[in-house]
Amino acid sequence: MGFLKLSALPNLISIIRLIAVIPIVYLLIRHEFGLALGLFMVAGLSDGLDGYLAKRYGWQSRLGGLLDPLADKILLICCFLVLGAQGLIPLWLVLAAIFRDLVIVSGALLYHYGIGEIEARPILSSKLNTAVQIMLVVAVILDSGLYDLPAGLIQALGWICLFTITLSGIQYVWIWGRKALAQGWRRD
Repeated sequence: MGFLKLSALPNLISIIRLIAVIPIVYLLIRHEFGLALGLFMVAGLSDGLDGYLAKRYGWQSRLGGLLDPLADKILLICCFLVLGAQGLIPLWLVLAAIFRDLVIVSGALLYHYGIGEIEARPILSSKLNTAVQIMLVVAVILDSGLYDLPAGLIQALGWICLFTITLSGIQYVWIWGRKALAQGWRRD
């Protein structure tokens, strides 16, 4: 690893996770759910590994702070889109997840360019939302021919997911809206 600094390892892991979205989506489209789930789980483990390395060795960077959540979000949204297109996740839930992310990203861009620099730290309800979305994706993939899950489990996870999507979206708007009002619009 002479050409690569060890401190760049967490960012490299995030980039590999971003690239892994392509085969995961491909496998889901082809209904190869076992392989898709295995790769999805490896991507999840890599998320924990890059976070551990960054924190444990102080290898955190601004780029890593952007790459890590971007890789997670792209993976989840792509899985939601494919599973939604296959009728395995309700369309309304896919749209709710995408709408929430669009609102958050749009608000962050407005804040960044109109008010000031943003600290990209997820709130607790957002972490909970991500965990529920992951559980839903795993449950849907498992139930798609790998393992019969109890009736109603996926529907219950879907409703819990909608709740956490709504809660975290409202909290982000509330928190950053209040900060924006307190700071005032930049006039350059």
